[in-house]
Amino acid sequence: MTGEVQPRRRQIQLTPEEQKSFLRDNRKAALATLDKDGFPHLVAMTVGVRDGVYYMTSYAKAQKVLNIRRNPNVALMVEAGAAYGELKGVMVRGQCEIVEGGDAVRDAWAVISGIDNAPRRKETNDSAAKRVVLKVTPRKTVTWDHTKLGGRY
Repeated sequence: MTGEVQPRRRQIQLTPEEQKSFLRDNRKAALATLDKDGFPHLVAMTVGVRDGVYYMTSYAKAQKVLNIRRNPNVALMVEAGAAYGELKGVMVRGQCEIVEGGDAVRDAWAVISGIDNAPRRKETNDSAAKRVVLKVTPRKTVTWDHTKLGGRY
């Protein structure tokens, strides 16, 4: 049918290029894991994306890592905007793989920084042995850009 109005959900989706650009410009994410009692454990993280996979690092003994070892199902949200009409974001539900080893951590830092083979500060390199990579492979991705509503909200 011509002239049919798209559902709002489709109207506000980010295109693949918009999503890529948004994730390049916005690195702060909220990572949700489940604790041993089944309650959400929500933490702020810095994230990088390569080939549709999300990378973060954490100290191996952190609560979020313990939670992921028990249950690899996670949610990750990157968002921006202050007012409702400005909100943009990407939410991912997926599986989180824990990758160990200093080289893997340094590779993840390159993805997170957006600069492959980026030089690392000594103190950052010194912590690599104590850290792990959190590698999230999406099962479901939802995006939104309320600016596409043109003030209709």
